Amino acid sequence: MEKLSRLARDAFAWAHREGSAALGRVRDYMWVIVQCAVAATVAWVIAGGLIQDHFPFFAPIAAVIALNTVGGERGTNAVRMLFGVVIGILIGELSIVLTGGGHATMVVAIAVAMTAAVAFGAARLVIAQAASGAILTLAVADGQVGVSRLTDALIGAGVALTMSQLLFPTRPAAWLRRIENEALHEIVRLLDATGRALKEDEDPSLSTVNRLSALSRPMADLSRAQENSHRSVRWTTARWASPGPLAYEDEKVDRLIILSESCLALARTAAAMDKEERRHISSVVLEMASALEVLADNLGDREARQQAVDLALDLAQPFSGGTAEDPVTASAHLSVQMVATDIMLFAGVEGPETVAQALLGEEDGQPWVAHPRTESWLPWVRRRSSGSSVRKRLRRMFRRPC
Repeated sequence: MEKLSRLARDAFAWAHREGSAALGRVRDYMWVIVQCAVAATVAWVIAGGLIQDHFPFFAPIAAVIALNTVGGERGTNAVRMLFGVVIGILIGELSIVLTGGGHATMVVAIAVAMTAAVAFGAARLVIAQAASGAILTLAVADGQVGVSRLTDALIGAGVALTMSQLLFPTRPAAWLRRIENEALHEIVRLLDATGRALKEDEDPSLSTVNRLSALSRPMADLSRAQENSHRSVRWTTARWASPGPLAYEDEKVDRLIILSESCLALARTAAAMDKEERRHISSVVLEMASALEVLADNLGDREARQQAVDLALDLAQPFSGGTAEDPVTASAHLSVQMVATDIMLFAGVEGPETVAQALLGEEDGQPWVAHPRTESWLPWVRRRSSGSSVRKRLRRMFRRPC
């Protein structure tokens, strides 16, 4: 009976955990789903109104495919998708003109469309779209040649570009923060696995290796997201927004990369310690993971950032004396200080000097964390100017020349 109840509790915990994760994924993707649904409907209505007596299925498909990608890649994805679909439609229409249709025509058209996309150096997505364009063209053309399918694809891509580049551009700072959150959770898992292995007298190197592959994905996503976010700002209405939030998150991305490296250094040096020291430092590693988890769960909240700073500082201060004689132990103690330093800098403490003084106990009170910068939902809706800025502009307008 006890075993059955334990299994039931484990099953309930698993269902709750997976359900929460599923709801989180849906919540993060809901805005994209709404945009895709609206864009597909708008493209369908426009294409059906412009061209009479045809079934405008290419337009909504093109709109959804163009919008269904991450962050700042939506505009690029729309252009790539349009390129692939145009190749497929042109090859399909040309096949109808030359052969009139049939199974053999389908084989040749798909092969030629994919070959043409490969010859242009297209990505796999574009190659697939070229094949899809040829397939759909031949499947619904019924031997009839026309430009309506190409027009549908252009309309769908145009609607997608209007949605993604003009009306609802990606919020680059929020996008970066979401990927930072994923990376932080992987770092938490790395430290937690290392701390548990140290506590149970196991070799933590195996746990570190197992977590490295999982950590490499969000860190690679961060680098790619940085590049795409700046491209997004250049080519969308997000350029009208304040540059402050994006510059703030850019700095935090760099800090997070350094934090991941210091956590890896802590895991490696702790693995080289003797058994007695391992058991002593295991609790510190687990507490560091807890501090990062507080930060990861509420990355946009100033209070959570302040709590993570306080926890990291309390853990690192006992190791700031540097009294260990064994070089491995001294390296591990230094790694603890480095992890705490990087946590505080990432959380928003201003300047390495402030962190160093806090670790040495020279700072009056706890280091203070400023509110994280946020960006508006619609960058093209400018915030109303404050009274002081309006007065300054009026003075400049009516100032007499000397």
